[in-house]
Amino acid sequence: MKTVLITGASSGIGKAAAQLFAEQGWNVAATMRTPAKEQELAGLPNVRLYALDVTRTDTIQSALEAAGRDFGRIDVVVNNAGFGVDGVFEAMTDEVIEGQFDTNVFGLMRVTREAVKLMREQGGGTIIQIASMGGRLAFPLYSIYHGTKWAVEGFSESLHYELKPLGIHLKIIEPGATRTEFAGRSRQFIRPDYTQAYDAFIRKVDKVNAETMEKGESPRKIAETIVKAAGDTSGKLRYPVGNPAPVLLRLRKLLPETLFFGIIRNSYKL
Repeated sequence: MKTVLITGASSGIGKAAAQLFAEQGWNVAATMRTPAKEQELAGLPNVRLYALDVTRTDTIQSALEAAGRDFGRIDVVVNNAGFGVDGVFEAMTDEVIEGQFDTNVFGLMRVTREAVKLMREQGGGTIIQIASMGGRLAFPLYSIYHGTKWAVEGFSESLHYELKPLGIHLKIIEPGATRTEFAGRSRQFIRPDYTQAYDAFIRKVDKVNAETMEKGESPRKIAETIVKAAGDTSGKLRYPVGNPAPVLLRLRKLLPETLFFGIIRNSYKL
């Protein structure tokens, strides 16, 4: 029986992935900052909960060691933990910017580094990075979030070359709009309180973003692609999933920049 370790498994895509892997007969090491609060996953067969905060290397090492001890081996690591900051860049403090990068980029890198050490020693494995369609294209008011996801894409594309000789597969999942707490209670929206210069722009963008998120894919749909990638030993690197990711990423690749930017501006009526 194979084992998967998932970060950020307390909600959204991470939780859906943990549930689906368990249904498929995997051992699941579901990690989160406060596992004591999680009841649903704790009752599933072959699922164990571990404390892991991607901003703290010691907790990453402890969780990997404990899961390896409990299950004998970790075949797949899913780097899912993350959150989104959106809003007006001018109003973002160093603390906000650094916090976004510390979790979404440096946290992912910390987990990846420890997973590589483990998988190199055990003779192989698979690392799955949960990026975003927003790692290869961009929308207004998401500058910092896009910065993190573009970083994940570049980091992972380069890394996959050096991991292949070690028998370690690296996969990038690129979800489109997904119905999670990303745009709900976990949202961190930044706007200036000293000027109204951005108000009209914010109203236009917020309206479209809210409508898009309402029509987003379920976390289960993204989880299905994660499970598929976990069993894919081909050289495939990227997995766009969920409307409108496959279509928009294709258009971004095929169209001249000015034309693509015009499509985005028109969709927001900018």
